[in-house]
Amino acid sequence: MIDPDGFRPNVGIVLMHPDGRLFWARRIRRDGWQFPQGGMNTDETPLEAMFRELREETGLLPEHVEVLGATPGWLRYRLPQRAIRRNDRLVCIGQKQVWFLLRLTGQESDLRLDLTDKPEFDHWRWVDFWYPLEHVVIFKRGVYTSALRHLAPVAQRLVGAQAVPLPGPEVRGHGWNRQRPRTRSGQAPVRGDGGSR
Repeated sequence: MIDPDGFRPNVGIVLMHPDGRLFWARRIRRDGWQFPQGGMNTDETPLEAMFRELREETGLLPEHVEVLGATPGWLRYRLPQRAIRRNDRLVCIGQKQVWFLLRLTGQESDLRLDLTDKPEFDHWRWVDFWYPLEHVVIFKRGVYTSALRHLAPVAQRLVGAQAVPLPGPEVRGHGWNRQRPRTRSGQAPVRGDGGSR
């Protein structure tokens, strides 16, 4: 489903640990890391699509999370020219997304990356709140900045300013903080390989 402007409706998921860190996952057989996200079906609301993508990409069910907030309206990013498939009948030039902030209420052991025949991710870890802005692929940085800036006050009210500091001027100005990830990580085996890559 692509809109008349060439954007595919999509949902993004910011999954927060109770201590304020965020779920950060590595694309399978690639070096890129990102938040879970995925396209909406024509018969889905953004919330329905989010729960479907959450299950497919992380193994979590609605009872494992609490929905804390969402971005209003659509946030858009354009794909790089090399990623645009021009031979398709409808050309997709980018994604338009609604982003959801979720808090993990289940156990880390509920996270499973291997529930589908084609998993999206092969490894995950918890990172500080603003860490993704420096480490996501460049063409997604603007939408990540907008989503996290909108969702940060909600997260901060829940876990406190020390865990989720309000963004500094570099983030407010569309930049990003230089933070290092915390070292604690988790991983789940991808079906058939016995462990993460």
